[in-house]
This record gives sequence, C-alpha cells and structure tokens, in this order.
Amino acid sequence: MSAIIRKIVTVVEETQMEMGRQVSPPTRRAAAIAVIENPFAGRYVEDLSPLIAMGEELGELLAKRAVAALGIDGAKVQSYGKAAAVGENGELEHAAAILHPKMGAPVRKVLSKGAALIPSSKKRSGPGTTLDIPLGHKDAAFVRSHFDGMEVQINDAPRANEIMVAVAVTDSGRPLPRVGGLTIGEIKGEDGLR
Repeated sequence: MSAIIRKIVTVVEETQMEMGRQVSPPTRRAAAIAVIENPFAGRYVEDLSPLIAMGEELGELLAKRAVAALGIDGAKVQSYGKAAAVGENGELEHAAAILHPKMGAPVRKVLSKGAALIPSSKKRSGPGTTLDIPLGHKDAAFVRSHFDGMEVQINDAPRANEIMVAVAVTDSGRPLPRVGGLTIGEIKGEDGLR
C-alpha cells in the first residue's frame, strides 16, 4: 500500500423503522473510511499520479471492508458511492486524483459488476467534518429508489495534512421508497443508466 494510513473506520447503518412503519427487511448501508497522509499538503504539484495510484489501492481495500461489514457477497451490493475530504493544507484536486481516474475499477471488481458511474463528492475541511457520500444503484443510475446518501464523521479527521477517503455500499435502496421510476426488476444493466 503506497498510502500512509493513520486509521480506518467502518460504519454500518441499519434502518428498521421509518415514520412508524416497519422496514422489512431492514435497509443497510456500510462505509469504510481511511484517513491517509496527504503527500502534497501545503504545496502545488503538477503530477498527481501517486494519489491516483493510492485511489486504486484504496478502492479495493475500502470496498472489501464495506462489503464485509454488511456480511454479504459483493455481487449482492445494490448501490455504491465514494467521497473524500482534504485537510486545510490540501486542495480539491488531491481528492479528485484519489477518487476519479482509477478508484472505480477495483471497487467494481469487488462487487462483480457496476455499470453505473460511482457517485462522488469532495470537499476541504477540518477535523470532525461530516462527509456526505452520495449513493446510486451500481448498475442503473435511473433507479430512483437508490438515490440516497450516507453521512460519516471521524472526530479527529482530516487533519491539515491528511485526506479522508470513503467508499459506501448498500444492500438495498431507501427505506419505504415510493417516488416511482425504474425498478430493480426492470434493470437491463447494459448502459449504466437503465
């Protein structure tokens, strides 16, 4: 692993009741978050390829951890998302280098599929920031029941010279979805949209 990891946190959220109604089966989502050293904190660097390589490694590590936290096979994951927060001495491009060029392929490999783009977000912030990880169906972006998000927070991250990187997965969509749109049973999984 080329990233220097200070800590990894895994969070599992299970919703059993929504608006007084039982959610059966419960909806579950998990996020694995790594807090890593930012090798380019405090300076402008043209070549961000070391961060791109870290994104590829972290994609596999964090996807495996999140799937394991749900206790399911990766192929049973329904939606996914990713996010990063750079500390104050970093720049948004550092988060982009980790999240975009190479992180997706290893995440999809862990899940055995993933035709849709992996929703993502990035921000610059300090310790205790809330990281909002957008979620969408892994094979069909138009499945509205899976338009969602997961909030995670680590009380001491990211420090000024760190990057907090997260991958989230779910075994379902939102609790009690009812806004229409493409259903899971209608997914063709060919273009990442439908």
